[in-house]
Amino acid sequence: MKSKPCLTLDDCKKMAAACEAEAQRNAWNVAIAILDDGGHPLLLLRMDGATPSNAENAIQKGRTAAITRRSTKVWEDRIAAGRTSTLSMPVMAVQGGIPLVYQGECVGGIGVSGVQSPQDEQIALAGAAALAE
Repeated sequence: MKSKPCLTLDDCKKMAAACEAEAQRNAWNVAIAILDDGGHPLLLLRMDGATPSNAENAIQKGRTAAITRRSTKVWEDRIAAGRTSTLSMPVMAVQGGIPLVYQGECVGGIGVSGVQSPQDEQIALAGAAALAE
């Protein structure tokens, strides 16, 4: 039987704090979702000023990153390049979701929504960096 790492609540809190700090540093109000490798929510943080829609979008971005093991930017780029069949897949094809990889294993995903997509990804990457520390 294979053993693999998995996220703990402390891991999620650490990553969420790093995401929130990055968002606050830039005066961005966002929703941050951290999901396990099966795309199940472990932690959701909706900053003051972020909308209910931001929260749902963050969850969908994180789920896509977790279950596909690819950033949501990959899916966005595929559609932009003309691969419209991707639209029928159950993915959120908007930048701002990244997979979380630890010791070579995908352990989940982070999704962020509330500002421009590259900024959402910037925040998610700050959280992922905290997992590596």
